Amino acid sequence: MPDVVELTKALIGAESVTPARGSVFDVLEQALLPLGFRVERFVEGEAPDGPVENLLAVRGHGGPHFAFAGHLDVVPPGEGWTSGAFAPEIRGELLYGRGAVDMKGAIAAFVAAAAQVPARGTTSLIITGDEEGPATYGTPKLIERMTERGLVPDCCVVGEPTSAHRLGDTIKIGRRGSTVIDIAVIGRQGHVAYPHLADNPVPRLVRALAEIDAIVLDKGNAWFQPSNIEVIDLGVGNKATNVIPGRAAARISIRFNDQQRGPDLIERIREVVARHAPNAEVHGRVYGEAFLTEPGPLSELVSGAIRDVLGVDAELSTTGGTSDARFLSRVCPVVEFGLLNATMHKLDEAVALADLRALTDVYAEILRRV
Repeated sequence: MPDVVELTKALIGAESVTPARGSVFDVLEQALLPLGFRVERFVEGEAPDGPVENLLAVRGHGGPHFAFAGHLDVVPPGEGWTSGAFAPEIRGELLYGRGAVDMKGAIAAFVAAAAQVPARGTTSLIITGDEEGPATYGTPKLIERMTERGLVPDCCVVGEPTSAHRLGDTIKIGRRGSTVIDIAVIGRQGHVAYPHLADNPVPRLVRALAEIDAIVLDKGNAWFQPSNIEVIDLGVGNKATNVIPGRAAARISIRFNDQQRGPDLIERIREVVARHAPNAEVHGRVYGEAFLTEPGPLSELVSGAIRDVLGVDAELSTTGGTSDARFLSRVCPVVEFGLLNATMHKLDEAVALADLRALTDVYAEILRRV
C-alpha cells in the first residue's frame, strides 16, 4: 500500500516544470498499477504549447463513475530555496519541495486513498502535464479521449489546493473566466518638432484605455464577485527624446463571472478601441469561461466527508484563478478540494505531513460515499 508521504516525495523528486513529461509520470504509473488501475499515457501537441504528456488511469467498470483530476506539472521554482526545489526534504512537520501542495501532494493522497477503498463502479484519474501552462494539449485532450471511449464521469473532484486557513475550510464550486486582450494602435513616426507630419498613436490608446477602465461590467451575484478589467501592460518602446512613435500597445486582462462570456468581452473591447483608433489591431484569447456547479449532491458529498473526517464545515467558494475544472465542468459536475494554498507558487513551498495524511482520509471517505 503506498505511503502518502513517500509517494509525494517521489513525485516532487521528479522534476516536472510545465509542460511535463517522462519521469514524474513513471512514478505515478508505478504507484497505480499494483492497485488494479489500467494506465494509459500519451503525448500530444507541438511547440510552442507542447508536447505534453497526459495520463488516464481507470479501475473497475460500470457505475457510478467517480473521477479525480489533477496535474503533475509545476511552475518554475525560481532562485532562493532553502533546500533544492526538486530535492524533497522534511524539516520538522513539513515536507518541502516544488509541487508539495500544487498539486503532487493531493495526487499522492488520492492514490493512497484508492488503495484503502475497495473498487466499486469505475474510478478514474485524469492527470495532465500542462495545467500551469497554456493547457492546450492537456485536460481538453484527456476529455476528448474519455468521451470517445464512453468514459464520461458522473462527477469529478479536482485536487487543487483550495484550503485557505486550515485543511477542509474551502471547496471551490466554480471559477471565474479569464481572457487576455492585446491592443496595438498604429500611427506614423515623425520628428516631435513637426507633429503635422506624424501621427501619434499614444493619445488615442490612452483615451481608449480610459474608457475601458471606466467600464463596470456587472455587480457580481450570489456566487461570484464582480467582473474586473485590468490594464497589465503598456508600452511604446521609444528610447528617443525627439521622435513621435509609430506604434503604441497595451494588454488587458479580464476576470469575469458567469454573467459574461469571453468572446463577447473581446468584441466589446474591440468596439471601444475602434471608436478612438479605427485602424487598431485587437486580438483576444479566452483562457476559460466562468462555470458554476450549483450546490447539490456533489458538494454535499465532499463537504459531508470533510465534516465527518476533519470536523470542519467547508465554505463553498468561487474565488481564485482558473483551473482545469473549467474544462471538466463541460462534461460532468465538478468541485475542487485539496491542501492549503498558502505556499503554492512560492519559494519553499511546503505541506504539513499531518495534512497529507488527513487529506488521504477525506479522499477515502469520499470514495466510500460515491
